[in-house]
Amino acid sequence: MNELNGQLEYILALGQSLLVTWGLRLLGALAVIIVGRIVAGSVRKAMGRIMERSETDATLRKFLSSLVYYLVLIVAGVAALSMIGIQMASVLTILATAGLAVGLALQGTLSNVAAGVMLLIFRPFKVGDFIDAGGGPMGKVESIGLFSTTMNTPDNVHIVVPNSAIYGGTIHNYSHHPIRRVDLLMGVSYDDDIGSAIKTIQQILDEEPRVLDDPSYQVAVSELADSSVNLVVRPWCAGEDYWAVRFDLTRALKEGLEAAGCSIPYPQQDVHMHTVE
Repeated sequence: MNELNGQLEYILALGQSLLVTWGLRLLGALAVIIVGRIVAGSVRKAMGRIMERSETDATLRKFLSSLVYYLVLIVAGVAALSMIGIQMASVLTILATAGLAVGLALQGTLSNVAAGVMLLIFRPFKVGDFIDAGGGPMGKVESIGLFSTTMNTPDNVHIVVPNSAIYGGTIHNYSHHPIRRVDLLMGVSYDDDIGSAIKTIQQILDEEPRVLDDPSYQVAVSELADSSVNLVVRPWCAGEDYWAVRFDLTRALKEGLEAAGCSIPYPQQDVHMHTVE
């Protein structure tokens, strides 16, 4: 009987010792997680305020704040696991393996996210700009997300382009500068007076109110082509007037040159026939 009581007392003492030891460890781990969550929330709010003051894009601000929040939580979780006796090396190995597996499975998605972050940081274009997206579709930017960029084409087609396809190519931003140059090519006959043709073109440009005085336009002979003498016409205008100026000047120049007696020749070939006896 005494031996049984002794065994029970030993078991109770061992259980009490284990309960105290593991209980303190569990309480410590729980405290680390709670404190880590509080710190993560504070860091996220502070980072959000800092980026808001620096006028960082709202999408990028939300993404980076959330990224920092979860990184702090992961650190707190790893620290809590180490407090209850789990080896850090094992935890880090599991996390690295899981990260590699997720990275391989979501390789395309992660490349779009990385490209989206770069677009939001360096801002080669902004919402409202008209761009050529990496040699692909052209359109007006409606929104820039972490995974894709949405645009509307000139014929009002809504398109969604993966960010990796945009950032990996050459981006042409037609709205970046406030003014643009309109490049036109006018051909006149070899029999026409080139000086008269240039003077007519200059008069038409001077009468167009949307053509800018500074920078000044350029009118010059660019090529002696097969069927015509080609003149380059290069006026400058505001970016929003580009297409209207281009269309209106094309018609006005044709009509003005014809009224001045200049002809706009068609491509032609001279065929010489020889009689063989």
